Amino acid sequence: MNLAEVFAVRRDAVKRRWSCLRSGIAFGWPFGHGGQYFFLYAGVFLVARAAGRCLVNKLTIVGAGLVGEAAAQIIARDELCRELVLMDVQGELAQGKALDVWQAAVESGSDTRVVGGSMAELLQGSELVVITAGVPRKPGQSRQDVLSINLPILDGIMQDINRHAPAATVLVVSNPVDVLTYRACSLSPLGRGRVFGQAGVLDTARMKCFIAEETGFSARDITALVLGGHGDSMVPLMRYCQIGSVPLSHFLTDEQIERIVERTRKGGGEILGLKKMGSACDAPGVAIAQMVDAIAHGRNRILPAVAVLEGEYGRTGIAMGVPCVLAQEGIARVIELPLDAQEQAMFDHSADQVVRDIAEMQAS
Repeated sequence: MNLAEVFAVRRDAVKRRWSCLRSGIAFGWPFGHGGQYFFLYAGVFLVARAAGRCLVNKLTIVGAGLVGEAAAQIIARDELCRELVLMDVQGELAQGKALDVWQAAVESGSDTRVVGGSMAELLQGSELVVITAGVPRKPGQSRQDVLSINLPILDGIMQDINRHAPAATVLVVSNPVDVLTYRACSLSPLGRGRVFGQAGVLDTARMKCFIAEETGFSARDITALVLGGHGDSMVPLMRYCQIGSVPLSHFLTDEQIERIVERTRKGGGEILGLKKMGSACDAPGVAIAQMVDAIAHGRNRILPAVAVLEGEYGRTGIAMGVPCVLAQEGIARVIELPLDAQEQAMFDHSADQVVRDIAEMQAS
């Protein structure tokens, strides 16, 4: 292994996101932390700073289950906040997982501090709160089946947030995410830009995975988009799917595309049926971390998010997955795409299901 290869291995181990490979610096030896790295090159010390400065001081994940833990591992490893709290009704479980995550992050070169516990006071000072608490689905259950259990859990969490971290941006992940995001937004004074949900990033990742499997192409070259409710009525927009800027229809038949659509809609259920003892956790954790990264670095990324609609797509007063611009303040704006007649019909069908689910919630 030559010197350049040794450096490449060391660089990836330290932090992949540092943009410090310029000219002769690429053959230096990096060391340091805290957003600033030093290189010894030809006997001269050179300094390289991190590409993006984290804008989040404190982030709290409420719910130390498998999804919350998976998200915490990535958030801490990638230093997406300075302090990370894992909060759960099982305080000792949260403390144990926090220690485990912290120690793993330190080994990866991260300075993010991770703590855990059950007290609502841990929310104080949080700038971003991720809600993963609640019961997961069991085999044979729909996301809506867990509403009666997860709704009062969410209500209690929002009460704690309003009391201890009233200015915090809230990212809802618990299912049924469309209904619970609508509920959380109605309980917060901050509006839809600061209270939204995660679903579409995960659904899109699943569809990209299935497209890569079907075509044999690299997933890195695949772009995809899923709108609508997070469930069997979600709306994969295949017209917007491309592989290396080439429309998906150039590579796949209508029958192949339809199989991918159906598998994407049932992607969570497929994992649940195979695992038996639990639902998906790793992919949701990565999806959460992607959204947190966009906020923590003010990236202005276009990502699907569950947002309360205010006339977009002809709907008002419901929350469902739509493309949004995610920035430091949360959702900077909702992007309204032109839909053809078939896509609009699918979107309306999905929206009608969310309307019924919200009505059921309000009646309970």
